[in-house]
This record gives sequence, structure tokens and C-alpha cells, in this order.
Amino acid sequence: MSDDEPTVPIVCPACETTSRVPIDDVADTVEGHNERHHDGEAIAEVDPALKDQLADLVVDDLGLLEDES
Repeated sequence: MSDDEPTVPIVCPACETTSRVPIDDVADTVEGHNERHHDGEAIAEVDPALKDQLADLVVDDLGLLEDES
């Protein structure tokens, strides 16, 4: 992984762990962790705070909250 490659925070509340992985590896990393440690149950995930920030950016970018008056 290079220093300029974007990373995404992954959290697992059950294991009490947090890690950062390259954006291209997020899906495989989360799925692999959940398969190995939680019998496939979706416990580990992208940090919820990041997901909220991304959702806010999408809403703003699409203008979903703008008044149509």
C-alpha cells in the first residue's frame, strides 16, 4: 500500500478492533473478517461515522434537500 492510496476505517465492535484498509480491499476484508470470526454475520463494517459523512455528501451533491419552491 502506498502512502497516497486512500484507506477506509473498518470497525468490529464484537472484537473491539479498528483497522484501515485500502479502498479496493474493503469488501473482501469485511467479508473475510465476518466469515472467520462471526460465522458470516455482518458484525464488522465500514466505520458508521464515515458512512454517515458519505451519505451527507451524496445528499448535498444531488441536491435532495433543496427547496423546490
